[in-house]
Amino acid sequence: MSHSSFSSDFRSLTKSISGGLTCAFYFLLKYEKADTRMVGQSQWFLKWLLPTIASALVGGLLLGTLYWAAARADQVAAARQKDLVTLIVSKMQSSVAHDQESATVWDDAVIKSKAGDLDWLGTNLGQWMNTYFGHDAAVVLSAEGQVIYQFIAASENAPSAEDLRESYLPLARRLRERLTAGDEEGVSDTVLSIGQSDLTYIGKRPAIVSVKPITSDTGEIEQQAGEENLHVAVRFLDSDFLTDIANEYQFAEMQFTVHEPHDKSHSQIPLKSASGRPIGFFNWHPFEPGSSVLYATLPVIGLSVLSIFGAASLAGRAIWRRSVRLASSRRELQHLALHDSLTGLANRAYFERELSSRLESALPQAKHGVLFVDLDRFKAVNDTYGHPTGDKLISLVALRLADLLPNALIARIGGDEFTVLLEGFEIQDAGVLADSIVKRLREPFEIDGAHVVVGASVGAALSTGRLDAMELTRRADIALYHAKAAGRNTYAIFGEHMDDLLRKRRRLEHDLRAALDAGTQFEVFYQPVYPANSDLPCSLEALSRWRHPELGLIPPDVFIPIAEEIGVIHEIGALVLEDACSLLAELPSTDIAVNASAVELGSPGYPLRVLSILAKWGVAPNRLEVEITESLAVSGEEQTTRNVAMLRAAGVRLAIDDFGTGHSSFSRIQNMIVDRIKIDKSFIQEIDQRRSRAVVEAIITMARAQGLDTTAEGVETNDQRETLILLGCDHVQGFLLSRPVSRGQVTALCSASPSTVQNQQWETA
Repeated sequence: MSHSSFSSDFRSLTKSISGGLTCAFYFLLKYEKADTRMVGQSQWFLKWLLPTIASALVGGLLLGTLYWAAARADQVAAARQKDLVTLIVSKMQSSVAHDQESATVWDDAVIKSKAGDLDWLGTNLGQWMNTYFGHDAAVVLSAEGQVIYQFIAASENAPSAEDLRESYLPLARRLRERLTAGDEEGVSDTVLSIGQSDLTYIGKRPAIVSVKPITSDTGEIEQQAGEENLHVAVRFLDSDFLTDIANEYQFAEMQFTVHEPHDKSHSQIPLKSASGRPIGFFNWHPFEPGSSVLYATLPVIGLSVLSIFGAASLAGRAIWRRSVRLASSRRELQHLALHDSLTGLANRAYFERELSSRLESALPQAKHGVLFVDLDRFKAVNDTYGHPTGDKLISLVALRLADLLPNALIARIGGDEFTVLLEGFEIQDAGVLADSIVKRLREPFEIDGAHVVVGASVGAALSTGRLDAMELTRRADIALYHAKAAGRNTYAIFGEHMDDLLRKRRRLEHDLRAALDAGTQFEVFYQPVYPANSDLPCSLEALSRWRHPELGLIPPDVFIPIAEEIGVIHEIGALVLEDACSLLAELPSTDIAVNASAVELGSPGYPLRVLSILAKWGVAPNRLEVEITESLAVSGEEQTTRNVAMLRAAGVRLAIDDFGTGHSSFSRIQNMIVDRIKIDKSFIQEIDQRRSRAVVEAIITMARAQGLDTTAEGVETNDQRETLILLGCDHVQGFLLSRPVSRGQVTALCSASPSTVQNQQWETA
């Protein structure tokens, strides 16, 4: 209903009601002056006619009021829907460009596009963009404007290559001119490269077309300005886009038309290109909450004019209750939009908004700081106890933080990540507070009868002068990274040197890739494993070492996490496995164990890779033992469980490394499909203490009951070895007997007599 027609109808209804009331009072006065013969008629009029007229008039007034309220509610709802659609299209245009930068600002993209690697481009700049971001088409252009790679998603209305080319050529030319001129307008901390984007037609379909240059993310690849390859991304605004909007935001009869629709019952907004040229209209049937309420109320009013007052009261009460519910829902939605649903803490959006606001309004001498808190070993809790326990743990952590920082703004910004906004703190105060958080979160949590121990790493950064919110959070994030690199369960406060360390970390990532490409810097050492009561080794454990040409020997606990993060752990694992299997072929009476990371064991191709290398060297699978972590053994991950079952079915043996440091109980040993338990060295080092000795004895007893072998790690003294023999441990491993040795010394070590082994000085790593 339009506003003008409603106003006219409402004025007419008001005049009718006023006229009716005037007539009623006129007849009442007339009948009051009548003679006794008219008394009966007057009584009938007062009892029935006047209440009927009054009820009808009041009912009309109520109906008019409801009519007005419905029209007003419909107008507000329609206006909000128009604003929402305008915002969605605007956000989608910037989102397409932002999505591109996840793959176009990348050294590998520069290299692969220059080399014309179509498989790589298809995987990372074409089909992946379609699968992950929903882009309908992608094109990679050379510096000369030639098509290097093109991807168009299959559909009934898929555009032709020529239509696609006509849509992006003007944008590509403009972008090439800007690149040549060195124009960087629009580049910021969140927008990494310039681009050209517009709303246009591709064939007969409206679309967002965005063009971005393919540039280096590290700055190490230099390109001549204007000679960069370009990436084109297309997202159509009809079909799936309309369906997604309609389903997500509840738009009825959502459609796109080239010409302005004449149906006034539909809402519409025009779509215009950057030049102002209209390309079409989005139109839909507007949401009419007021009309729905009005039509629902009409039958009630029509049931009985005599009960209009009661009906009006009930309707008023119903409308009031509805308004209360809507207001309550609105407040709840506002709260949910700004707070974490699990903990009730502020969420990332609210925290960032408050941080920016407070920093902008702060006095120059005011001190502000940000703490990043990240839980350690949280994934192991989820894997061991399940996600419901993990959620309870997160809630308890939030309560501890709120108790420790009652006046601070605390937010949960991720699964196990929290941020804290500090005001009026000095560096030493922030250090004391961060240390308190680390100690408080290290204390055990009791959840459903289980004692759960995690810990936390904290990164802190304080503002100096008018530091903006983005830079302050970036520094806190860098400090958190350094706290984790320092061994976790600690805190770090940002210092200027940390930026240098972060650059060194990125350099180390680059060197790791280069080392794997060169294939000359990695070595495999072997640490012997001995029967508990013998000085002749019975098996070996393969250990990888990286001998950096400048930094020297880099330990595995430094480069293995980096390898997992950058996706090269499979190459290192394959290198170690290849060397170990070749050694097994040379030593037919010796078994070898290799370590498998969580990333490797969760890979679908891991069992096939292991069995293929064994077959290549003609080694029986039962001579190889794969060591996995305790959390992996009980994780319940489908792919990991399937891989373990495939390896065991082929004859490969499995062992749990560092047993006792995870979160599983002894009762879960019976569910572990492994052959050996390796007791963590932390228990062996303190085996002279009653508690550690009892734990070791319990592990050995439980393992023996399940038919599992046991190996003690980190044996460094004869007393430790003697105690392990008394407790019934099967095998021992540690510096007392031998450090890791190079491959060239393994044969001599395995064939030496006990006296020779004790007197021999081996080169170790």
